[in-house]
Amino acid sequence: MAYTNIKKPSEYFNTKLYTGNGTSGTDITGVGFQPDWLWIKERSSTSSHFIYDSIRGVNVKLSSNTTDADSTVSDSMTSFNSDGFTVGNNGATNENSQTYASWNWLANGAGVANTDGSISSTVSANTTSGFSIVTWTSTGSAHTVGHGLNSTPAMIIMKGRHEANSWMVYHHKNTSAPETDYLELNSTAATADYTVWNDTAPTSSVFSLGTWSGNDAGGTMVAYCFAEKQGYSKFGSYLGNGNADGTFIYTGFKPAFFVVKPYSTTGNWYCWDSKRSPINEIDGKYLELDASGAEAGTSSVVDLDFLSNGVKLRNTGGGFNGSGVSFIYMAFAEQPLVGDNPATAR
Repeated sequence: MAYTNIKKPSEYFNTKLYTGNGTSGTDITGVGFQPDWLWIKERSSTSSHFIYDSIRGVNVKLSSNTTDADSTVSDSMTSFNSDGFTVGNNGATNENSQTYASWNWLANGAGVANTDGSISSTVSANTTSGFSIVTWTSTGSAHTVGHGLNSTPAMIIMKGRHEANSWMVYHHKNTSAPETDYLELNSTAATADYTVWNDTAPTSSVFSLGTWSGNDAGGTMVAYCFAEKQGYSKFGSYLGNGNADGTFIYTGFKPAFFVVKPYSTTGNWYCWDSKRSPINEIDGKYLELDASGAEAGTSSVVDLDFLSNGVKLRNTGGGFNGSGVSFIYMAFAEQPLVGDNPATAR
């Protein structure tokens, strides 16, 4: 795992909650930076996830819960701003009286040319936080793509933008040979063997693509790449125990955002964050990244705790603590465990 000198994680990742007013041109402020990757989900009602980035541009959305190609939705998100973003009056981003979660990542603006791979890519990379946005045009055959991180990605979320196809996910803890397998962000499916990554592990400069159904000649692609940074991000795995005294997951920081997916069996991509659930115990506050449903769960059922150094599972539920089930996760920090401003218990 790479070391980082990030003292304030919210300068690189931040959750911003807001309530819609149905008015086009509404500024959502308080993010703390101009986001390059913006993910919006309506909490209080059924609506698709709307995902934007600074390379594809404003109004151009993808949805993690569908296979849809990217599309221009002019009334959804209209600008990236220095302290947030502006939304239109689309129901998925700004319906009157509905509540929303937005997850915001900082990369490096509109992107620059990268020639590290066998084909050229456009990359917006933040090497400090280990996050990059990558776009390129596929060849239809095996090729490599430069990601700009200067460190090896632990997780890659990739989508063919040009047509309906699944989101492909690489995770370095997904089975003992993760470069041979893949998960789908839009699906509950377990891990499967396929040539998505050309059976080749990513390096500090490139990731590899094989010949598969989404790798069309001339197809436009996007990938979101993450390298682990100690005290800021963690991409790991754990084994569920099916017990209310659940598995403890050490991250080395107090989490701000936590996503989990079973890979040895079917199951949803569950998501929690510290803004929607500011105190322990965290009960009934999960969203599903692969589904359009509203924020789910019940206040009488405790899911987990965010601790100063990781996550403690508190639920017997098979979706994130099934006995003998293998899970992968991604997590970003609210506070690092050590440093000038170390994390304390919630």
